[in-house]
Amino acid sequence: MADSEDKQEERARKLFSGRVEFLKSAPALKFLPDPDYPEIAFCGRSNVGKSSLINAVTGRKAIARASVTPGRTQELNFFEVGEPTRFRLVDMPGYGFAKAPPKVVETWRRLVRDFLRGRVPLRRTLLLVDSRHGIKPVDLEMMQMLDEAAAGYRIVLTKADKIKASALEEVTAATEAEARKHAAAFPQVHVTSAEKGMGIAALRAAVLSDAEI
Repeated sequence: MADSEDKQEERARKLFSGRVEFLKSAPALKFLPDPDYPEIAFCGRSNVGKSSLINAVTGRKAIARASVTPGRTQELNFFEVGEPTRFRLVDMPGYGFAKAPPKVVETWRRLVRDFLRGRVPLRRTLLLVDSRHGIKPVDLEMMQMLDEAAAGYRIVLTKADKIKASALEEVTAATEAEARKHAAAFPQVHVTSAEKGMGIAALRAAVLSDAEI
């Protein structure tokens, strides 16, 4: 088993060391790219470390930020992986705005909900949760949205290097317990640190596996 996991991690590493390019931003469903390739989406509340994790998975320094200019924060950003293209990564707009106008929140909710429900090539969503805080009410709302859309997802704990090992064990156990309550959630929780590289190889391999389903 370990040998096959090592091989998958190496396959994923080689793939991501090749072409990874920003494709486009979509502020509404009508701007989505043609559904030609499998897609893996990344979502999480604001400041969860989503850009850093995408950069770590792709082995780039700032690819997730390359498309994020003012006004694009509430858009779906698409990246192509492989030459020729094998699949796409989707950087979803962050949720949990503290002081956003209700209209902005509703626009975000409608875009994300409709994307999750209607996007045929979407293979998996990675739901990022800050390991220092664990699952918050806004994360539970997102999990419910994913459950209702029947969109399978993996929970990824971020910034695992920022807390003590004992606290990390507790939050991981609590997150796994919560995941078991949700029909669309994977029982396995990924523990990562973009800064230290913790769990990145395994997550990268999981992304490749999900894209190849």
